[in-house]
Amino acid sequence: MINHIRKYGRVLRELIRLRFQNLMILRLDFFGPFFVDGSLFFIQLLAFRAIYSKIDAIGSWGRGEMILYIGTFSLLNAISMTICFFGINGIPSKIKSGEMDLYLSKPISPLFRLTFEYVNPGSLLLIPLSIGIIVYGAGTREGEITGGSVLRYLFWLVIMAFLYYIMEVLIRCVSFFLISTARMEQIEEAGLMLCFKLPGIAMYGIYKVIFYFILPYGIMATLPVQSLIGEMTWKTALQGIATVAVFAVLTAMVWKKGLRHYNSASS
Repeated sequence: MINHIRKYGRVLRELIRLRFQNLMILRLDFFGPFFVDGSLFFIQLLAFRAIYSKIDAIGSWGRGEMILYIGTFSLLNAISMTICFFGINGIPSKIKSGEMDLYLSKPISPLFRLTFEYVNPGSLLLIPLSIGIIVYGAGTREGEITGGSVLRYLFWLVIMAFLYYIMEVLIRCVSFFLISTARMEQIEEAGLMLCFKLPGIAMYGIYKVIFYFILPYGIMATLPVQSLIGEMTWKTALQGIATVAVFAVLTAMVWKKGLRHYNSASS
């Protein structure tokens, strides 16, 4: 087990080294994303300020909680964009072109390599900016935030970052079975954009069923914030853990079945 971890640790270091080496061939490829992602981030902040400047509360949440929510969702997105999005997003094209053969022929997990092959340092700037929003939101809201609530928040942040990741993988695994996954990715984008603006506590009825259990984007930033401000119940926590577990198993099953279904370009 230890040797296995060391092996993948060495592979990860080499993948990151090669990625930085390739980016530095053209310096604009390295530094350009800092400017682009930073600019988009501030444009989003201005948009949210315009939307919520006239709104004092959504459900039980005031402006401070909403700032925490926006910062949390932004942080989850920044983590994904920095670490794995560009690698995972290439799965459909690699399946169509037959390039997946190269990944299956290597003595490491193809999903591991796809996850970390295209690390994007240009999105690193978004992480401290998002943390800044979270800190500002924590200072804006009324009520005490304890060390225990911060630890609970970090726990749920890790769990929801994992959920964010497996949802990206699951949607793109559909390309093993369909010619085009464009519609699936459009659904993903629409769900993310909606839940980026509207917290899960504002959803009821069929919308809550969809965005809590079918496309669980509604819980990704909601549960960490609820754990931080002390609104999370045991029922909510268990539902959140169960949802992540179900989607983790489903993603693993679809990925493995997809690999078996995959037809090599050379066959």
